[in-house]
Amino acid sequence: MSAKKKVKVSKKSSPTRRSGILPPGTKAPNFSLHSTPDQSVSLSEFRGRPVILAFYPADWSPVCTDELSLYNQILPEFQRFNAEIFGISVDGSWSHVAFSKDRNLKFSLLSDFEPKGKVASMYGAFSRQTGEAERALFVIDHNGKIRLSYLSPDGVNPGADGLLDALEQIYPEKKGAKMQVASSA
Repeated sequence: MSAKKKVKVSKKSSPTRRSGILPPGTKAPNFSLHSTPDQSVSLSEFRGRPVILAFYPADWSPVCTDELSLYNQILPEFQRFNAEIFGISVDGSWSHVAFSKDRNLKFSLLSDFEPKGKVASMYGAFSRQTGEAERALFVIDHNGKIRLSYLSPDGVNPGADGLLDALEQIYPEKKGAKMQVASSA
């Protein structure tokens, strides 16, 4: 029997723009990336609904695992806004498939593998020094406009408060009590 508990999300970082990444108000660049070795997803397919892009450095790393697991756990909160969330890193699609299966993720991970970091670069979230995507969050509204952009320090899980706050500001009619999520323990 699983107990209900309120999901705690980090408020360590405020969602403000840091130099280098695309700022709020910018039209989100379209892209197409592999979600599996034989399937692709294009941002333009989701016009008419909000999209969350969570760029992260690497599958299997501790902070990335925690971040993506949190988003998976509070997926019903994103769904309340009809928002689609995608994790994006430069890892290959086979790594994403294995990682997603291991973590039981219910949202797609997109491979920005070839050419390496092209989409992360378009959003200003690629580190040439490490050859990885930086830990960056974007909320894109139903018209394809970036409404939140946030670059987190690499070793810090940015949590989800900023994402939920941005969605509530864009869609105030859907603002309401936070849902409770069943504990997995």
